[in-house]
Amino acid sequence: MKKVLGIGGSPRKGGNSDILLKRLLKGARDESVAAREIQLRDYQFQACIGCERCRKDKRCIGLQDGMQLIYPEIREASGLVLVSPIYNYNMTALMKSFIDRLYCFYNFGDERPGQWSSQLANQGRKAIIAVVGEQATREAAGMDLTLEAMRRPVKALGYEVIDELPVLGIFHKGKVKEYPQVLEQAESLGIRLASLL
Repeated sequence: MKKVLGIGGSPRKGGNSDILLKRLLKGARDESVAAREIQLRDYQFQACIGCERCRKDKRCIGLQDGMQLIYPEIREASGLVLVSPIYNYNMTALMKSFIDRLYCFYNFGDERPGQWSSQLANQGRKAIIAVVGEQATREAAGMDLTLEAMRRPVKALGYEVIDELPVLGIFHKGKVKEYPQVLEQAESLGIRLASLL
């Protein structure tokens, strides 16, 4: 299970989020940990439709789409890296739909509202969240809201979020390559993630 799964939530191929994800995963590989990159834009999948069938079946069977290819990867990897640009003060719709589709990993009791747990909890899973925003300040970019909106569900699923990488003031495609300190930080975080698995 010593494997890192990197999830890219940008619809723009070859942009800053892609570059950061590659550097984060490079850091994990430098520690001899297997690391796989998944770009959500390459998968055809729907947003959760709230059918609630997963409450009984303990897996998503209401939608047969590209997420069925990603679920086994999530189960197998003890490390998770999520990277999203900020769109309209939050994560991208791709990343939000992906996170919503992880609902099938929850176990629920019969009462609503009631007790719940995660099938992924208590397994030593670790995560890193990275977010890229155009604006120069956290408030103007919506950085804190975006990080919180990604962090909360990841923690609820049973991951320990060991670090976050907020990147501000970068917009133009590939511009992050001109910030070696950001790339080095991303790689260092990937190393740290791998060392904690």
